[in-house]
Amino acid sequence: MTKHMFRILCEEKIPYAREAFSSLGEVSTLPVHDIVRDALRETDILLVRSGTRIDAALLDGTPVRYVATATAGTDHVDRDYLAARHIPFAHAPGCNADAVVEYVIAALYHLGRTKQAALAGKTIGIVGCGHVGGRLAARLPALGLNVLCCDPPLAEAGSPMALHAYEAVLEAADILTFHTPLVRDGAYPTYHLLDASGMQRMKPGAWLINASRGPVVDGRALEAAIDAGRFGAVVLDVWEGEPEVRLDLMRKVDLATPHIAGHSFEGKVNGTIMLYEALQQYLGMSGTWQVEDVLAPGPGDHLELAWPAAAGEAALHDLVHQMYDITADDRTFRTAYDLPADAQGAFFRRLRKDYPRRRTFAMFTVAPGTQDAATRRALRDGLRVQVSAGA
Repeated sequence: MTKHMFRILCEEKIPYAREAFSSLGEVSTLPVHDIVRDALRETDILLVRSGTRIDAALLDGTPVRYVATATAGTDHVDRDYLAARHIPFAHAPGCNADAVVEYVIAALYHLGRTKQAALAGKTIGIVGCGHVGGRLAARLPALGLNVLCCDPPLAEAGSPMALHAYEAVLEAADILTFHTPLVRDGAYPTYHLLDASGMQRMKPGAWLINASRGPVVDGRALEAAIDAGRFGAVVLDVWEGEPEVRLDLMRKVDLATPHIAGHSFEGKVNGTIMLYEALQQYLGMSGTWQVEDVLAPGPGDHLELAWPAAAGEAALHDLVHQMYDITADDRTFRTAYDLPADAQGAFFRRLRKDYPRRRTFAMFTVAPGTQDAATRRALRDGLRVQVSAGA
């Protein structure tokens, strides 16, 4: 078969879709809201992101014979339907894991600065230790945190990772962060995994971070617990009912962002890379896309860090802030307060769609400074920035 026999339709927000897939077929792109059944009448291969619901309503009666999503999550895909129709499916597990890890690190340093609390010595409970939670658990000890991991499905599967019971993690953690999928039934449901009773079991004054799925945390119970003064800090990147967000809850949390934790440049491009590799395998063809050129520093990237005058955690905070100013995302999102209620959902979608370019920490270089062994370990194993020769 020649490549021109494959008609590939891509959601337009898949980065570098034309560059990547045009060597494998005839590529067209559409905005997410235009990907409807009638648009698929001449489509063999459908490549989407999370805004497109993949199910019978979209695909019945179309010639689509292969579907992939350039996202780690698959909540928007009816995989049982695809299996019943014998339609191969691919996704991008772990594509944005480092981006979410670095979102959490940025949130932690921001809270440490604003709450005037040292991170070193705190115990962080990580609930969900797959692609994101596992990488987070590997990096945080270098930043001085004690890590407790909880993942019952991994424990049942015999993972060699040291794993703890959920209730024990709730009671021991100074910081609790969630990185689970949203599962509503089965042996290990995660819908409202943290509910009112769980919040009661947490340490008074504990910090909470949710960068997984909004309904993993009971939003109304959370608001009541915040009102009761149970939390020392709360960070939410995901929301029950999104793209509609309860502004009363947003006003009460320390950091509020519109489901962008995984939206680094590398996280998005990695999704394209993984789909490109999967599609080559499915088609039995080799493409010609030059991935290395895409990931090289581009115009506007400022990847040289200035070594701060501060020392210790204050210096690490300043370095993280140079790489990713999480407060800028918070400030932009909070302008939703000024919008009419019927415009807030569209605003949430637009912030995600038009998210600015954010590079992974590993792309940054810091000049040598007066660094003790703990700081050097934090740079190398925690932040994973590059240190110029001579440090």
